[in-house]
Amino acid sequence: MSTYQKIVDHLNREEMIARATVVHAPEGIEIGAEMLVYPDGQCEGTLGTADLDRQTVALAVDLMKKTGSKTFPLETAGVSYEVFVDLFPPPPTLLIFGAVHIAIPLVKMAKELGFRVKVIDGRSKFLTKERFPEADELIEAWPDEAVEELKVKIDQNTYIVILTHDEKFDEPALLSTLPTQARYIGAIGSRTTTLNRATRLKKQGLSEEHIQRIHGPIGLPIGAREPAEIAVSILAEIIAVKYGLA
Repeated sequence: MSTYQKIVDHLNREEMIARATVVHAPEGIEIGAEMLVYPDGQCEGTLGTADLDRQTVALAVDLMKKTGSKTFPLETAGVSYEVFVDLFPPPPTLLIFGAVHIAIPLVKMAKELGFRVKVIDGRSKFLTKERFPEADELIEAWPDEAVEELKVKIDQNTYIVILTHDEKFDEPALLSTLPTQARYIGAIGSRTTTLNRATRLKKQGLSEEHIQRIHGPIGLPIGAREPAEIAVSILAEIIAVKYGLA
């Protein structure tokens, strides 16, 4: 399998990967030597020496916890190199709990913004390809089943939107997702609903720290009323969180 195919394979599995390339070295040393580095510190290929590989792997793994590709000046055995570490992060994932009317424009807009979108709902009559043709995945399950039993992947590249507006569905979704590393968790509802929900979640054992993670009422306050307008406000808030502005 070629380097390109390996990168594509990892992105299809929603896994980050980095490619390290020697871009400057003294005469007589190969330029363009490549190595693939994975988040767990494993690697494939070599840049020429074991020490150079070791240094590069450590830098690449650290870089994967941040953002952006970078060129590093390195030295081993008195020889200076420059190694370019190119990150290939998978697209961010948007998990939508609730195949409701607001979810329809939300899926369409999120796909335009480059998200991998999954819609989760235990009600098969709402969770259909006809309603959500652009969705990458439709998961027929209740929130706790999806997270705890089906092991839907949730990491720092995951954004979660809870839309059912029904405590029987919303609260299991929050109880299952708030302890995860999700970058964003938003739940629909008025200010009163949000406060009452927080009180109930505390009684069920969630810490104040977890409850403070909830973005609610969901979305930026732009006066949105129609489903498409609400979808815009939600995605605007998600983008602000993505770039550290909210």
